Amino acid sequence: MPRPEPPRIAIAPERAPEWMTEAVHEGGGHVVPLADAEGIVWGDPRDPDALAAAIEEAPGARWIQLPFAGIERFAHLLDTDHTWVCGKGVYAEPVAEMALTLALAGMRGLGTYSRATTWSAPQGRNLLGARVTILGGGGITESLVRLLGPFGCHITVVRRTANDMEGVDDVLEADRYADALPGADLVVLALALTPETEGIIAAGELALMEPHTWLVNVARGGHVVTDDLVDALREGVIGGAGLDVTDPEPLPEGHPLWSLPNCIITPHVGNTPEMAVPLLSERIATNVRRFADDEELIGLVDVEAGY
Repeated sequence: MPRPEPPRIAIAPERAPEWMTEAVHEGGGHVVPLADAEGIVWGDPRDPDALAAAIEEAPGARWIQLPFAGIERFAHLLDTDHTWVCGKGVYAEPVAEMALTLALAGMRGLGTYSRATTWSAPQGRNLLGARVTILGGGGITESLVRLLGPFGCHITVVRRTANDMEGVDDVLEADRYADALPGADLVVLALALTPETEGIIAAGELALMEPHTWLVNVARGGHVVTDDLVDALREGVIGGAGLDVTDPEPLPEGHPLWSLPNCIITPHVGNTPEMAVPLLSERIATNVRRFADDEELIGLVDVEAGY
């Protein structure tokens, strides 16, 4: 039965972009102050303290929409009093495209060639028919697996539960991630950052990879122990790294990673603002509609898992 009135949604903080308000209207919602809100659309991905204060001001809020898929900054706020949703799956397509871009560029030697000032010797390996390991089994991985389809890769995915995935040859549970590293030509990180996955790629894991393996990280910089990666790249322990995220981030000027010929860095642009706005707008509008119809929201956060 239709609601007698539109859902009452607060947009916060005050500096949240105007397009979020337009998205709520598109979903049939009515923008109200926090004190009157049934739901909160949060527009600042880096200010958990302000969100905590906003929740205190909105005693009637039943659900909270966070803007990013990665919510590690807000994990300590998660509770069972609210339904928490985030950007899970919203940015999967553009981020998967970036992972594929970095993989092809690295494996075919474009990092080295782009820095060259003279004709150089040939280098590179095919992605065609390669063995690919992906850590993480969410939306980015699903999109990347589809993009890898024409390349005929043997794909292994490591995820929390070892359920079959379309287009994937092997699925391993998370505690077996190290088993998926030896023999891989390409290792892609596309998983949530939690206390369990922080520093999941360190010296020991890098040593398990092949001397030609390329590591691509489109998740979070904290998954990789940066000093260990620098050593591995310098010493030829792995073939190279394509990094859209780093630790620290932004990566400081003069950091060793900038000058390594077998490292390609992009400044966390797997999903640019121009790409993100229409995608997140649609997610917000959809969730407002679903809330109005008492349907399950999209992008639900697992409070116990923290993502």
